[in-house]
Amino acid sequence: MLQVTRTPAARLLGAAALSLASLASLSAAHPAVAHGPGAPDGDHLTVTVRDAGPGADGTYELHCGPAGGSHPDPAGACDVVERDTRWGQDAFAPVPEGSFCTMQYGGPATAHVTGVWAGRPVDVTYDRRDGCEISRWDRMVPLLPEVGAPGRS
Repeated sequence: MLQVTRTPAARLLGAAALSLASLASLSAAHPAVAHGPGAPDGDHLTVTVRDAGPGADGTYELHCGPAGGSHPDPAGACDVVERDTRWGQDAFAPVPEGSFCTMQYGGPATAHVTGVWAGRPVDVTYDRRDGCEISRWDRMVPLLPEVGAPGRS
């Protein structure tokens, strides 16, 4: 005969209450706003672009909240990253392992993005070596420069 006690139910109820309390405290403020003493206000990224073409190559500083820095389009760059920011997901995530990608070459352009976004460290590299990486790059325009297909003007 199976005997049911209140202990497992009480544990389950307690765990649920603790989870809700944790979630409420995490969602109370955007992580980018919850900086400690001495931390810079807002998000900050450094974008280094190579082999993307004249006027696109270089190193740019980007501050968000409010938008500013040496980036050519700070408001647009902040908006595109904010658009892809979701709780529990990485806006700068790599292409998932095992993805099927078209075998096309998008040119030699590379970008390296470092800094802090939504209170988390960022250190990510972009290139255009296949269809998945080209799409990943294009989703981040205007944070990254718009790059056409090789041989096109």
